[in-house]
Amino acid sequence: MDELAGKRLLILGLARQGKALARFATKVGAIVTITDLRPPEKLQDILDELRDLDIRYVLGEHPMELIDEADILAVSGGVPLEAPMVQAAQAKGIPLTNDSLEFSKRAPTAVIGITGSAGKTTTTALTGVMSQVAGRRTWVGGNIGQPLIADLHKMQPDDVVVQELSSFQLEIWDRSPHIATVLNITPNHLDRHKTMKAYTNAKANILRHQTADDISVLCADDPGSLALSAIVRGKLRLFSLANEVTEGALVKDGRILIRNGVEKTVCAVEDVQLRGRHNLLNVLAATTLADSAGIPTEAIAQAIRTFTGVEHRLELVRTRRGVQWINDSIATAPERALAALNAFSEPIILLAGGRDKAMQWDAWAETVTQRVKSVILFGDLADMLAEKLADRAHPDFKQVNSVADAVALAAGTAVSGDIVLLSPGGTSYDAFQDFAERGELFRQLVSEL
Repeated sequence: MDELAGKRLLILGLARQGKALARFATKVGAIVTITDLRPPEKLQDILDELRDLDIRYVLGEHPMELIDEADILAVSGGVPLEAPMVQAAQAKGIPLTNDSLEFSKRAPTAVIGITGSAGKTTTTALTGVMSQVAGRRTWVGGNIGQPLIADLHKMQPDDVVVQELSSFQLEIWDRSPHIATVLNITPNHLDRHKTMKAYTNAKANILRHQTADDISVLCADDPGSLALSAIVRGKLRLFSLANEVTEGALVKDGRILIRNGVEKTVCAVEDVQLRGRHNLLNVLAATTLADSAGIPTEAIAQAIRTFTGVEHRLELVRTRRGVQWINDSIATAPERALAALNAFSEPIILLAGGRDKAMQWDAWAETVTQRVKSVILFGDLADMLAEKLADRAHPDFKQVNSVADAVALAAGTAVSGDIVLLSPGGTSYDAFQDFAERGELFRQLVSEL
């Protein structure tokens, strides 16, 4: 009998993850209530999907008396722990959970868990491809794709599971995957976590509960990641572009090497299809993770040679009249936008803006002033970023009302040899549901030029 059987599970938020958990929980015998601030008419599609399940809905409000009827509170990723209902549950000693945590409790096979401030999705996807090339049945999900708990019933002990995890998911975790990495730690989501210490502590949960039999993979080039070696309980492996590592992946003499007792050449650096130093670090991370899971070096190399990236991440949308149009809508923090800028040597017309999340923009403004030919600003951030660039006397920046206006202006000014780069630096929530919707609009607008 599943441990949720007979338990009164209250799910706070009916999004992708809450929906998957509701379906699983009802099937194992939990008594499920879902509450969401959106009214029923805004949720009709999801309600139709779940109509075959015995679920109680309380929509349009979060009445506090629901806590009195709950044994467990499941918190969707978008719900902060400061929310009144979450605070009330904690005051009553009601345990918190989410779909990714419930999956991890029941996974029939060892899990590769991946988190970090940037590069999670690329590393997760590439690690999954490495496993697939090796002929292993592979499940990739978590913070990307389908929640893994939806496929739990199909999984077998010999499968490989690659799970992307966000700080929002990890902050309530009390367990850790068998193989886990924190790719990097840079300021992000400070509007949610408030301090870097709280943000780092959330990320660290992916390592904190490991045992001596587990494997931790950290970046020797990133101070935030490397500092977490202090809490590693199992085997520590590193990846690096700049340092010698005795266990893990590195670059030497134009080759990617993997060291695990013995040294093997994986492939040449020039075989990597992804642009940018940050993506080469992602390749080294995926190599170390796949090697830790027993994936043969030959399969790792083949995956590296064929992997061209994930959409909305330095994605080449089109080359038109000698101008390359690049979709990097995933850049929702200034550090991610800086990584994108550093991937190109060509003249750049940068499309930047969106909504801020309590980030620092001075380093961004300095680099943009030095490196970027022209800047087109949009969204809630436009006024603030314009001030930053004006203070540094950037020679060419303009403000527009929307991404559509930004594309139109860039199309009228770009010349052959230029890169038009959508790498906003801000979140999409001022005008879009998420970064993917923003990136899809950019692709559509560019394709219609």
